[in-house]
Amino acid sequence: MTEFELIKGCIKQNTTYQRMLFEQYAGKFMTVCTRYANDVMEAEDMLQEGFIRIFNNIHQFKFEGSFEGWMRRIVVNVALKHLQKKKLQFSEIKENHADTPAIQAYAFNHLGEEELLKLINQLPEGYKIVFNLNVIEGYSHEEIAKLLNIQSSTSRSQLVKARKMLQQQILQLQKIAV
Repeated sequence: MTEFELIKGCIKQNTTYQRMLFEQYAGKFMTVCTRYANDVMEAEDMLQEGFIRIFNNIHQFKFEGSFEGWMRRIVVNVALKHLQKKKLQFSEIKENHADTPAIQAYAFNHLGEEELLKLINQLPEGYKIVFNLNVIEGYSHEEIAKLLNIQSSTSRSQLVKARKMLQQQILQLQKIAV
């Protein structure tokens, strides 16, 4: 079955096509939700609400660009709205180190994807969200500012601090591993 046929079936609200679409993309989008959520139950709620919005708005997809990208944007927006309900705060974390040493490239080679995602999830909420939106989802700081109702300079600052914190965590892991 083609993507076009799948979308058309979902537009007609055919539950068989909706189930197929869900099964095809739920894993990918659960990963997206997990990056923003504090736990699996919260991620599942985000995923469910995301698919409800996808099915309710699928008739608006214009068959221009990536369908997966269109759906991903909906899922990310649902996750962000969920977080905004919790009164998301962007705080400044005091740094103990004036200068963070640069991490050698080999440090990243020894980290698996799962380990890196765990480190990202340990970041303070504001850092984590900006990091995910910019580095993983590819949003610009201006787009992030609009999505989160913050200044683009706040987005930039949160990203710099998130990267520094990740560098420190990776360095600590390397010291333990050596």
